[in-house]
Amino acid sequence: MHALIINGSPRIKKYSNTDKILSEFTEGMRESGATFEQFEVSNRRQWDTIREKFETAEHILIAIPLYFECIPGLLVEFLETLTPRSLSKSTVPGDVSKKPSELVDECAAAKKPTMSFILQGGFGEGAQLRCGEAYLKILAGKLGCNYGGTLVKGDNFSIRFDETQRDRVAKPYREMGRIYGRDSAFESEECKAFTGPEIFPAYIRLLVGVLFKTVVKKGFNKMAADWGCTRPLTDRPYESK
Repeated sequence: MHALIINGSPRIKKYSNTDKILSEFTEGMRESGATFEQFEVSNRRQWDTIREKFETAEHILIAIPLYFECIPGLLVEFLETLTPRSLSKSTVPGDVSKKPSELVDECAAAKKPTMSFILQGGFGEGAQLRCGEAYLKILAGKLGCNYGGTLVKGDNFSIRFDETQRDRVAKPYREMGRIYGRDSAFESEECKAFTGPEIFPAYIRLLVGVLFKTVVKKGFNKMAADWGCTRPLTDRPYESK
């Protein structure tokens, strides 16, 4: 299996959590025997090449950071430049009513592309990402592709800011890469379980609330100071005095 991988993060590779996740994920793909080409939406010079590759790719994987229930605007801008495969090729729109495994088999016969997604965010609950997942299921069909599923995972915020936590958070994606290289989709029970808790128990939500008001707040203030911020994070300069 050969996949076209698109990093949908607007951040350059150096500052992209999604890129660090893909580094582990693609290592797992290699271990499964799969091959890939990876491109970055943040690099506009690559857009023409991505569009060209999109025209012929059989397997397309888009990795996306979720920002406040929305996918990045830069990725949306790029997607609007794509010609759906149902228009550029003699294919029909994607059927989102079937299971990803059924669609993978149909794609092989009809030479229709399968589009899958990695959707990652900072919130630890899977429920926080389900709205984005539902959008992506529709998006695959709009782009003339069959839907290969979405690997949903939160609690990735610390990857870029805390190097001591990077391996703990990113390395599990390697196994998901092996599974994707094997199945060409994210339908397996392992992928579903990878999301983690859908909703935290009440006592954890209470604890998280306390932590954000104390330890996390202190950490954000330090981070802001390190970046040269001189005003408090609660400052609202847009409000009239």
